[in-house]
Amino acid sequence: MWLQKEIRLKPRQRGFHLITDEIVRELPELKTFRVGMMQLFIKHTSASLTINENADPTVRQDFESYFNRAVPENEPYYRHLDEGSDDMPAHLKSSLLGSSVSLPITDGRFNLGTWQGIYLCEHRNHGGVRKVVATIWGE
Repeated sequence: MWLQKEIRLKPRQRGFHLITDEIVRELPELKTFRVGMMQLFIKHTSASLTINENADPTVRQDFESYFNRAVPENEPYYRHLDEGSDDMPAHLKSSLLGSSVSLPITDGRFNLGTWQGIYLCEHRNHGGVRKVVATIWGE
């Protein structure tokens, strides 16, 4: 069985945000899958997805601090400047982290580790609504 659904994520401030519960709420059909996989793909080039620590909020703060230092704004070698000083760094961060994650499904639930969650990595100061496509296949 296959299922594909587009999910609109509410706008968030710049940073790393756990969205696992929001994704589960938007996919009540998930409960019908005994075993399967889900690919979650973000339809944007200035935000990304990743799986990481879901308990300690300082991890999310440290991610933001690290990526802001690794990919700073206002570098003189950036040529793409039309959409603000946060835009080109957002594209680079998105490429580094990636546009999709894959999750196993077991007995109608994501089969994640105890401390794992799905992150929306918002790299723009004002990114707006973000759209993700969930594609689930299994039985």
